[in-house]
Amino acid sequence: MCGNTVIWLNGVAATALPLPDRGVEFGDGLFETLLVNGTEPLYSELHLARFQAGCRALMFPDCSVAVQQQLRQAALASAARGWRWSALRVTVTRGAGPRGYAPPEPADPRIIITATRLEETTAHMPDPARLGLASVRWPAQPLLAGLKHLNRLENVLAAREYREAGYDEAVMLDQQGNPISVVAANFFAVCDGQLLTPPLHGCGIAGTRRDLVMRRWAPALGLAVREEFMTVDQLESAQEVFYSNSLLGLRPVASFGKRTWNEHPVCAAMYGLYRDELQ
Repeated sequence: MCGNTVIWLNGVAATALPLPDRGVEFGDGLFETLLVNGTEPLYSELHLARFQAGCRALMFPDCSVAVQQQLRQAALASAARGWRWSALRVTVTRGAGPRGYAPPEPADPRIIITATRLEETTAHMPDPARLGLASVRWPAQPLLAGLKHLNRLENVLAAREYREAGYDEAVMLDQQGNPISVVAANFFAVCDGQLLTPPLHGCGIAGTRRDLVMRRWAPALGLAVREEFMTVDQLESAQEVFYSNSLLGLRPVASFGKRTWNEHPVCAAMYGLYRDELQ
């Protein structure tokens, strides 16, 4: 462990994961990444709601109470180290099991929490991002759509691709060629005075900040939000594009394809609302 990262397994400081573990063998698990301000994991109720939905989909035992308790302990421990801002990643695997795909009954989930110190990043909106277009597409699986399960190889490959190409992020398409998200965030496009964001019925992750944009921040600015597929050309022609995730909050887009954006008034106004909630 380095000085800016701490790991706990089932609430106890750890440096290794016991094997066998179905999370390692099959990606049989879920994860959430929370931003922590001092001792407070932010918007934890949204993360826990998505986690519980994932447990139901994967037919995990309900361990949400233990997850919540251990997140609180990890946040307190991070603050005790003098960390103002930190990222907590909670990973829950189905635990050990016999050889083969069939899950053990009953399962004994393992809770792994990693705390990483962050720099002070919330005072100012992140610099506008340059987007590429990923050649790797989202797989279609409605049963898992919206959830943060551990099978993320498409995102891994797409992230490597955009970094090698010199971009900050990349748009990922579904199997029909519709833009769904960027690699590690949900995106929004400003079109004719309203916000458009792709529906996530078949693939993608339903982000907590996506939820806040749709239910709280956009209405506060008088903006209607619509879930609607758009083409790559329509995304390029938007008046403004930004994306959201739990650690960045909101980030405006500077360029995508042949299009550049020099002003980001909607993202800036929404980021102001987000920043005010964190203070």
